[in-house]
Amino acid sequence: MTPTEARSVIDQIAARMREKFGMACEWHGDSLRFTRPGVKGDIAIGAREILVNAELGLMLSPMKGMIEQEIRRKLDEHFA
Repeated sequence: MTPTEARSVIDQIAARMREKFGMACEWHGDSLRFTRPGVKGDIAIGAREILVNAELGLMLSPMKGMIEQEIRRKLDEHFA
């Protein structure tokens, strides 16, 4: 997948994040930063990988495993 194609897929994921979770999303170079109360992070397009970093606030920390599993499922669905 080219970086342009990856960016398009990430844009689709970001639209869903905005719709479902009220996330604010903004591109900074090849990295999409997202935030909302209780979570912030980014999705970066690397040379051969997609890197995801998410910091959960105190209230969402107990759901870390479930959130990580859902992120992996969505990335596998679009990039596997």
